[in-house]
Amino acid sequence: MKKTFQLTRANKHPDRVLDAIKHEIRQYLRRERRKAVPAHADFWDFDCQVGANAEQAQAVHLGDLLRRVDAIAQEGLPSFYLQLIAQPAVRRPRPEPVLSDAAEQKDRGDAADPI
Repeated sequence: MKKTFQLTRANKHPDRVLDAIKHEIRQYLRRERRKAVPAHADFWDFDCQVGANAEQAQAVHLGDLLRRVDAIAQEGLPSFYLQLIAQPAVRRPRPEPVLSDAAEQKDRGDAADPI
C-alpha cells in the first residue's frame, strides 16, 4: 500500500477521520497476513514508511506505526504519506540467555540451600 491519507474531510470530525484511517491500515495488515506465505518463509514482515510526503517518509517499525500516525495528526498536518509493503521473512532463533555462575550452579543443583 502506497497512499496519501487526508486528515481533514468536510463535515467529519478529525478524530473520526483518524479512526477511519487506522481502521483501514489494520484492515490492510489483516488482509495481507491472511495470504499464503511462500514455502521458504515463516511469516509476513512489513516494510513501513511514514512522512508528510513520499520524499520525507522515514522507516518506522510496524509496532510504532499507529503511534507515528497519531503524532502526525497531532502536528496538524492536512495529510500524510504511508507505505506498507509486505515481504516474506524467516524467524531468527532467539539467542541463549547468558547465566551467571551462581545461576548455573543453581540450575544444575550444585548450590547448597542456605536454610
